[in-house]
Amino acid sequence: MLKLGNLKPLLLTVAILIGLAVQGSRAHAAGVEVLTVAGGCFWCVEADFEKVKGVREAISGYTGGKSTNPTYKQVSRGGTGHYEAVQIRFDPEIVSREALLDMFFRSVDPTDADGQFCDRGDSYRTAIFVSNPAERALSEAATAEAQTALGQKIVTPILTAGKFYKAESYHQDYYKGSNIVLTRFGPVTQSKAYKKYRAACGRDKRVKQLWSKAAPFTGG
Repeated sequence: MLKLGNLKPLLLTVAILIGLAVQGSRAHAAGVEVLTVAGGCFWCVEADFEKVKGVREAISGYTGGKSTNPTYKQVSRGGTGHYEAVQIRFDPEIVSREALLDMFFRSVDPTDADGQFCDRGDSYRTAIFVSNPAERALSEAATAEAQTALGQKIVTPILTAGKFYKAESYHQDYYKGSNIVLTRFGPVTQSKAYKKYRAACGRDKRVKQLWSKAAPFTGG
């Protein structure tokens, strides 16, 4: 049976170990930040940013509207106020928010207020969603820099972040999915359907036209 004198060091050791575990957990959580953007088809935004070193994952979803738990059909039909958006979870010690914002602008057509490429309508508009004054300031600076670099007016708004609804599971990582889907191109895997859609929609062609060699993802 343990005596009280022997128990105190044991309890102290346990307390220290618990404290270190909690501290490590907090440090890990603090090491991941989130940038939420809308750039047209969320399949394409997700595919682009998951290539970036320092990005842990990109999650397709809906935000910016008032409807609760919206579905893809509802959002694409219009009337929910939601954008197709992507939460980019990243390690700021590897890639900065500023760098990701620069990549974002150079991966879309920020001069188009009515949609992106072949996708038209409110849900396909571009936007940046911010949660605090610091994020807003960085987004404003990135917008100003991109506008100067492009030499055209940028219409991408900076909006206060609201609730983000994760899209249906079949939309996640669609660009590398192996399931067979029936499309206007015939029955193909999701990954092939994505590549055919991206090419047919003219995304890379338009981005190259706007940004030339500064475009980071064209060809994806």
